[in-house]
Amino acid sequence: MNFICFDLEGPLSPQDNAYELMKLSPNGDKVFEVISYYDDLLTLEEREGYEPGDTLALIVPFLILHNISEDDIKTLASKAGLTGGAFELVSWLKAGDWQVFCISTSYEQYALRITQRLGIPSQNVACTQLPLDKLRQSLEREDLKLLRQAEEDILALHPPTDEEKIKQNLDRFFWQQLPSTKTGKVASQVKPRGGRRKVAALNRFAELHHQPLPSWVVIGDSITDFRMLKEVDDGGGLAIAFNANEYALPYATMSLASSLLSDLKEVLEAWPEGHRSGVEKQVKEKEKTGGKGDRGYFHWLEGKKDLDEVLKVHKRIRRLVREEAAKLG
Repeated sequence: MNFICFDLEGPLSPQDNAYELMKLSPNGDKVFEVISYYDDLLTLEEREGYEPGDTLALIVPFLILHNISEDDIKTLASKAGLTGGAFELVSWLKAGDWQVFCISTSYEQYALRITQRLGIPSQNVACTQLPLDKLRQSLEREDLKLLRQAEEDILALHPPTDEEKIKQNLDRFFWQQLPSTKTGKVASQVKPRGGRRKVAALNRFAELHHQPLPSWVVIGDSITDFRMLKEVDDGGGLAIAFNANEYALPYATMSLASSLLSDLKEVLEAWPEGHRSGVEKQVKEKEKTGGKGDRGYFHWLEGKKDLDEVLKVHKRIRRLVREEAAKLG
């Protein structure tokens, strides 16, 4: 039996669920872009207790403010597309000797519906729990003024370019003003499945199935995945960056930039018998011939110092496949 774990947004579905959800409120996309940028800043400075992807906790007060519901998330999930070749690849893996898992920062109402469509069993999925309908009941009249003012202040920071101003304003709101409100207290209960929490989920799956990390293949693309990619790569497993950004690419064993996830089939065929060395041989052969158009750009990254050219290819195809979500960290 072989074990593979996907991130959801990017590898399996092109849209950013939280971004689309915020668009249901006026100027919600702009608010989200500023908060997402702030999330990157906190992650890169390694703020204590903060994990990449905690954006999904930071936006909860604004979801509550605009009366967005769990049904809204489910509706988005029903409309969400799948990444090209994702259904084909997962079906091929399940038909073979593979157990397929997904660890996602996405809210459970979204992640469980997308993975169900792909045939990934719910017990193999780890994601962010969000009892949003219950949390919405916590909004008190006195919180409204603070939240509306915060929203105006965040909109004034768009487009997100002034790092110092963003950190100063959002630090004050999220860590000084909001925690004293009832909305802030209930929102703090949301713990997005990013960064170290992804690693913890992977370790739980590994222990449950008695498969150490060197036995695993993991696939990710962004800042929420870099710790999971690094953990598996350092352990001797196979960490794949798919249409990745600059936050994920340096931590992967190999990468693929392509409009079709199913282009991974051939290299994954080499994993059961050859493991890392078998895949390395396949990838390096493909690297010699190169990709074509928007398909099949493979790179073996182990030991590679200069990733500039690789990143250019990934950025181009990431923009093509993920559209608006590509600009988010």
